[in-house]
Amino acid sequence: MNRVLITSAIPYINGIKHLGNLVGSQLPADLYARYNRCRGREVMFICATDEHGTPAELAAAKAGKPVAEFCAEMHAVQAEIAKGFRLSFDNFGRSSSPQNHKLTQHFAGKLAENGFIEEVSEKQVYSNADGRFLPDRYIEGECPNCGYDGARGDQCENCTKQLDPTDLINPRSAISGSTDLEVRETKHLYLKQSALKDKLDAWIDQKTDWPVLTTSIAKKWLHDGDGLQDRGITRDLDWGVPVKKGDQDWPGMEGKVFYVWFDAPIEYIAATAELADEKGEGPEFWERWWRTDKGADDVRYVQFMGKDNVPFHTLSFPATIMGSEEPWKLVDYIKSFNYLNYDGGQFSTSKGRGVFMDQALSILPADYWRWWLLSHAPENSDAEFTWENFQVSVNKDLADVLGNFVSRVTKFCRSKFSEAVPEGGAYGEAETALIADLNTKVRAYEGHMEAMDVRKAAQELRGIWVAGNEYLQAAAPWATFKTDPDQAAAQIRLALNLIRLYAVLSAPFIPDASETLRAAMDTDMDWPGDVAEALDTLKPGHAFTVPENLFAKIADEQREEWQEKFAGTRD
Repeated sequence: MNRVLITSAIPYINGIKHLGNLVGSQLPADLYARYNRCRGREVMFICATDEHGTPAELAAAKAGKPVAEFCAEMHAVQAEIAKGFRLSFDNFGRSSSPQNHKLTQHFAGKLAENGFIEEVSEKQVYSNADGRFLPDRYIEGECPNCGYDGARGDQCENCTKQLDPTDLINPRSAISGSTDLEVRETKHLYLKQSALKDKLDAWIDQKTDWPVLTTSIAKKWLHDGDGLQDRGITRDLDWGVPVKKGDQDWPGMEGKVFYVWFDAPIEYIAATAELADEKGEGPEFWERWWRTDKGADDVRYVQFMGKDNVPFHTLSFPATIMGSEEPWKLVDYIKSFNYLNYDGGQFSTSKGRGVFMDQALSILPADYWRWWLLSHAPENSDAEFTWENFQVSVNKDLADVLGNFVSRVTKFCRSKFSEAVPEGGAYGEAETALIADLNTKVRAYEGHMEAMDVRKAAQELRGIWVAGNEYLQAAAPWATFKTDPDQAAAQIRLALNLIRLYAVLSAPFIPDASETLRAAMDTDMDWPGDVAEALDTLKPGHAFTVPENLFAKIADEQREEWQEKFAGTRD
């Protein structure tokens, strides 16, 4: 497949996200997008802000702003932070866009037409103190299954059991804490997921290459207890996509909006349509990515998300697409992640515990964070951020291994030869062995990147950097130069070409450092086919400049200061 569609789970609008959110979706998605671009593939990388639902309304009220204004401001903030982390989205859209309104209403209309929507009169919890119906997640109480007291009305975080608000023991409003709740009757639309259960089950069974984390969560929701349940897709709220059947009014649904989980994944498609409109392109621009009758048959579609988003992307969103009975592109691969914990506990947005994305960029450049987070990505189990580990990893991998190699080679060449690739000498056994070793390592690196094995790819890349260092130590051109300047020239010529190779291979992980190296070597960024050829790109006489120190080490005093600063209570 030479066309790759990549979507990252869309971050919620109600605040700045922490590093755990970043590594669970957007950052590995960016890594994969950058890698595919490096390989010459056509990439469409989409993300957006998820802007509907009660949390947006509450955050806006807390900020003293109309919800639309608050969302517009927070979208701009999140977009700017994404740029700071060098997240290379083709579009960072908004789920409140007119395009998403139209598409969400279109899907609902098609689902109704095909018999997959049911109108249900249900009893819903109304809070007298808050003067409103409470969405399921804004009712808290004791889980009837495991006894956890912080269970929400939609799901217990502790045992992951799906719940209805009326299941909770001693329920209270999560907004006001009031227990003055009553049950009132209201009418809602439900997506008949149960009618699509067998189709979803068969589809997931075909996905033999998916991570175990992804399929095990999907299967649990499909088969545990009573199996896959029908799910409400409307809410009694002011802010959201108004309920319509396509472009027609929906009798009995006046004043209601679609539930945020229903419209949010549709925004992946809508954000691509937003991009088309921005560029002044027609619908064929985005339909070739999303409709199999318009060219999307030759697209590989990959989604990235934290494990909490897996049920919506393996079941609910595919149910929406399947139920429309239209030729929309279904996901080919879902890369899911476990959680990143913080220094002996959890990241906490409410308690300000941990490092948030804006704070991270205020103390260190993006590449430091990108490297640590990706090389410690929580793929097979939860991972933990500690300041000690972060300091060691940055100082060893980035400063000692990569940065030190670049500094020693370029400065030595400048002092003994010039700021140009030296000529003379020929490669011997050591050089031939290094090239053979690197050929194996580069192919392994590609294999891990293709498979989206993020940590393995990082380890292999580090191994490629280390191989250059070990060669430099053994070859010791500073010693060779004293007795055989021509041989030293050959050693340095290879080392300078290694810097170029590092720039190319490292670009998906540490794009800023990669660009610094590319500019210093004044070179192209062609992906290496045969490594021997790649290491013969910079010919004798090719001018370069000595780059500034690539990575500064983190001192113990800095680490201690940050450790204290991010222990809790965000201002």
